[in-house]
Amino acid sequence: MFWSSSKARWLARLLLVSVLAGCQAGNDEQVVPEPDPAAAEAPVAEVVQGAETVQEWQVSFRRQRLLGDLLYDALQALDQDRLLIPVNDNAYTRYRRVLALDPENDLALEGLQRIVARYLELAATASRQGRFAAAAEYIDRARFVDRDDPAIVAAEKALEADRNSGDLVFELNLDQLSAQSDYLVEQLADIAEQAVEFEAFVWITAPSDEKGRWIYGTLRERANGYRLRGNIELGGRAIIRLRLPEGADTEAGPGAEPS
Repeated sequence: MFWSSSKARWLARLLLVSVLAGCQAGNDEQVVPEPDPAAAEAPVAEVVQGAETVQEWQVSFRRQRLLGDLLYDALQALDQDRLLIPVNDNAYTRYRRVLALDPENDLALEGLQRIVARYLELAATASRQGRFAAAAEYIDRARFVDRDDPAIVAAEKALEADRNSGDLVFELNLDQLSAQSDYLVEQLADIAEQAVEFEAFVWITAPSDEKGRWIYGTLRERANGYRLRGNIELGGRAIIRLRLPEGADTEAGPGAEPS
């Protein structure tokens, strides 16, 4: 879950807005006060002005109710990673609607910051897994929400460093992984050979812990006794990233004679 303990503070503040709006809903049928003899002599203009004040009060509460609904729905969308997509059913659109009504709304402004932070978190995960194109797209979406957020610059630099690392990235076929096919076993044997050659750290992304452990076990079996160092991360894809030591040269290819 992306939200931290601050979610309770959000919900408490939204609840306050809802309670105030509920008070308005329960007072639609107003109690007529006992007539005040002094008020009988009040000018007609003052009575009309009083009616306008009540009307403004009603409009204000309806506005607060709308803001409360929008903020609650935005919070739900943010929790479910509906950040910019689908169109018209996402957190960003709802926060922008709140700011159109209340440009200084703290909850909406904070919500936009959280959308940016979530996209940068997704970018960091994708970059770590070697999915550099996806990472760049997440950063672009963060920039769309708030191009002035200073964390975006840091994320771009981290992605560029990952891209230039020289690490080797292999994406495995999920169907072959499920079947543990002979073709995939041979592919893993080749990857294991390169891991040994370059003394690489093996970063495995897999759809389940069971599949991740099978990938690692197969790599270790094909490493001919070499102790592979690695890590398993759960994700929707099957990816192996060989993280190379600084200064490693992969251009010659594994097993090639040095020039």
